[in-house]
Amino acid sequence: MKFEAILFDCDGVLVDSEPITNGVLREMLVEEGWSISKEECEAIFIGHTVRELSGLIKEKTGKPWRDEWLQQFYKRRNDALDQYLQIMPGALQAVESAQQYTGNQIACASGADRFKIELQLQKVGLYAPFQNRIFSGHEMPKSKPAPDVYLAAMRHLNTKPNQCLVIEDTGPGATAGIAAGATVWGLCPFGDGRAFKNLNIDCVFKSMHDLPILLQQHGTSSMRKGLI
Repeated sequence: MKFEAILFDCDGVLVDSEPITNGVLREMLVEEGWSISKEECEAIFIGHTVRELSGLIKEKTGKPWRDEWLQQFYKRRNDALDQYLQIMPGALQAVESAQQYTGNQIACASGADRFKIELQLQKVGLYAPFQNRIFSGHEMPKSKPAPDVYLAAMRHLNTKPNQCLVIEDTGPGATAGIAAGATVWGLCPFGDGRAFKNLNIDCVFKSMHDLPILLQQHGTSSMRKGLI
């Protein structure tokens, strides 16, 4: 069955933001007294909001949770993204291919706050394709791994869940897409797909450059499940 709509996560799918965001977060956590490594920070926080893990931060730093600290994180994060952010390789071509494939039925559905999503898309030249079709998990009853943000995008595009393809790069994000009833393809540039272990992912691929080819192959004998 041909997909009627394609929904993109933002961080790690459209923009290469995860190393920047987690670098700032790790730096601030170390300043607070949590001696956390780069690898630990990525494993714990990627796919989750910082507020969602406020209890763990309080436990590890021994300091009370402060909204002022979170706002300072947002500021330092946004400054770093504005200075260093790059588009994910192949993302522009992937978005253009998705537009052609669906007749422009695409959306960006992210667990991040709206300011961050829009800042990032504007920074890398991807804001126009998603304008008025940007959905933030911060504005939903529950963020990923709950399906709310994807369901909101589906309603806006007036498409049924089983007609939608979700592109994700994290386990919580993929869980959200699956819970929403969509087909999920997982992007895994630097790993072997372990982020999606035990999840019903139809395809795991290594680069956004692959997406136009995969869309062409969808529904044919050339399409195969697994890491390509």
